[in-house]
Amino acid sequence: MPTVADVAAFLHRFAPPSLAADWDNVGLLLGEARGAADRVMTCLTVTPEVVAEAVDDGANLIVSHHPVLFRGAKKLASSTPDGRLLLPLLRAGVAVYSPHTAFDNCPGGINDGLSARLGLTGVKPLRPKDGPRECKLVVFVPEADLAKLSDAVFAAGAGVIGQYEQCSFRVPGTGTFFGTEATNPVVGQKGRREDASEYRLEVVVPDGKLEPVVAAMRAAHSYEEVAYDVIPLRPRKFGGEGRIGELPSPVPLGELARTAKSVLSANAVQVVGDLASPVKRVAVACGAAGEFLSDALAAKADVFVTGEVRFHDGLTASAAGLGLILPGHHATERPGVEDLAARLAGEFPTATVWASRRERDPFGAV
Repeated sequence: MPTVADVAAFLHRFAPPSLAADWDNVGLLLGEARGAADRVMTCLTVTPEVVAEAVDDGANLIVSHHPVLFRGAKKLASSTPDGRLLLPLLRAGVAVYSPHTAFDNCPGGINDGLSARLGLTGVKPLRPKDGPRECKLVVFVPEADLAKLSDAVFAAGAGVIGQYEQCSFRVPGTGTFFGTEATNPVVGQKGRREDASEYRLEVVVPDGKLEPVVAAMRAAHSYEEVAYDVIPLRPRKFGGEGRIGELPSPVPLGELARTAKSVLSANAVQVVGDLASPVKRVAVACGAAGEFLSDALAAKADVFVTGEVRFHDGLTASAAGLGLILPGHHATERPGVEDLAARLAGEFPTATVWASRRERDPFGAV
């Protein structure tokens, strides 16, 4: 039987918290990691209706897209809205995990699903993100020290590439040195040039861990003077936010809006722009993503599909000749919640997983 920790570990791999926005609150936000997770419910937002469903149907883990306790709460009592919402979950032992913007941005996440539903091709991040800053440590080490030194730098945090640990590159070679009278060489003699069999060891190191890694390397090395280089690396692209892609062929703006309404089961769709205007290059960002309007313009998109924007964002788009399609916050994100339930069910076949059946878009249309 899977535990909350098992599901959380999978979600960390699928939607790494490092992909989340800096302001976000993601991860296990309520409950015990060691608790059972054989009945898991996904939802867009933890609401009183969702809480009642979780308790009634015996869920022991809710995976909610939007975080609970997004802002700091000073107390959780029955007299407060947060308390009334969360106390039933605490009494029933229901944990809550939120992936939020990490799920928006990860490969196979909400924005990728939204792009696929719209039929986009050549999809890439609308706002690319640089990965963490790293450097390469190159050290020249005698074979007798190689294993001990490698273990030391790995333990200090070097050698991590993606999901792989203890990564290094090693090349045998010959080093030379001439020790002065003030030296006490470990190999060879001072006062003459020596040839020494050594290995060139290379490891990638996060910038924040460079000092402890170098200290561990020096402590494990037997030489009086250690020859090593630290080489800054250009940050790698590390995914990004939103998506930009193209339709196979141009379609009228109004036709794409009707497609979005259908594939997202939206109650209504707002549109900015001439419905007859042809569009091909499409920017996408789920939820309330008006902040990406400038990115859509910079990417030379014909239309920007998002859940909702402010009135003045609509005026800005209209003035710039950028179409907008707004199916609503719920409509752009709820399909991803349903996709996540299917993904979790496939990953944990012994668990019962479902997308909340009581959750509804709070906005209707007449």
